[in-house]
Amino acid sequence: MTGRDPHESGRAASPLELFFDLVFVVAVSFSSVQLHHMEADGHLGAGVLGYLMVFFAVWWSWMNFTWFATSFDTDDVPYRLLTFVQMAGVLVVASGAADAMEHHDFTVITIGYVIMRLAMVTQWLRVAVTTPRFRVTALRYAGGILVVQIAWVLRLFLPETIGFIGFFVLVAAEIAVPVWAESHTSTPWNPHHITERYGLFTLILLGESILASANAVVEALKAGEAVSELLTISAAGLVIAAGMWWIYFSREHHHHITSLRSSLVYGYSHYFIFAAAGAFSAGIEVIIDISTHHAETAPLTAGATLTIPVAIFILGIWALTIRRTLTPAGNAGVLIAVVVIVAATFLPGVWVVVAAAAGTVIAVVASRRPVSELP
Repeated sequence: MTGRDPHESGRAASPLELFFDLVFVVAVSFSSVQLHHMEADGHLGAGVLGYLMVFFAVWWSWMNFTWFATSFDTDDVPYRLLTFVQMAGVLVVASGAADAMEHHDFTVITIGYVIMRLAMVTQWLRVAVTTPRFRVTALRYAGGILVVQIAWVLRLFLPETIGFIGFFVLVAAEIAVPVWAESHTSTPWNPHHITERYGLFTLILLGESILASANAVVEALKAGEAVSELLTISAAGLVIAAGMWWIYFSREHHHHITSLRSSLVYGYSHYFIFAAAGAFSAGIEVIIDISTHHAETAPLTAGATLTIPVAIFILGIWALTIRRTLTPAGNAGVLIAVVVIVAATFLPGVWVVVAAAAGTVIAVVASRRPVSELP
């Protein structure tokens, strides 16, 4: 595990990485479904908080594997087996999502998370043994991750209030480990490979929203009522998902990873972008429930479950990759689009999705590249 060439030409996601991502489809789906149920039942605050806490475990384990793989993917037998161990941990995390979000019981989630992270410790120890150049960095990673995992297990035995506070303390500790480790000798990440991996995960999350829109059609055909509303929700939901895809991939991303600081900003900012994309699919489902009178939440709250995630996603991509390439008019157009999307929260019924779709289209138009930049 000597480290791959960070300037390797044509570096693309490997079959193992794509297989690894498939497991995360399950984890994202489970957390999104639970968020949908809690939002529809009127437990918006608890649902969103639980979702964000569970999503951290999903996002952080995926991100750590991705950055490790871009630098040290040897694709030998031990590497593959340790990756399969991490995949098993993801499935355990997914199975504990409902208990964590609804009953604040993070026991199963913690077990799955620790399985994933200890496999990563083993990978870093392999680097430390075989690569003198990165030995200190690898040992910092291995030691830091191990200490934090011990703390995660001990947190399960704390009183509920202290344990809740401890969760966010340990999140900060997890985030600090790469900053501390990479400050010694930076690992050889490949910008093109990293941004492709982030793009693929975005597609997974947007795929969940496509599934939600498809559910609207299924519900319309099964119920035989509110057919026009559900078909409108489906069409508008597809427009929003397509617009989110369009905006995310409207610029090349690899230019934003040029240093340790920029890579950390890029990587960590995606927590909000990814979480928003996952929450959007739950919002579509909630709007469907409202239209079929299967939700107990207020219409205003239901609208927010869709509009706020879409607005956060667009704002996140705009700030991270688009803002500096737009004219003042273009930037103003994106911000106006976000205002339109948020304002849609206050509209009745299906009009929430229609107005949010219109706002997303405005954002797409405003974020387009100048003609001089087109190929």
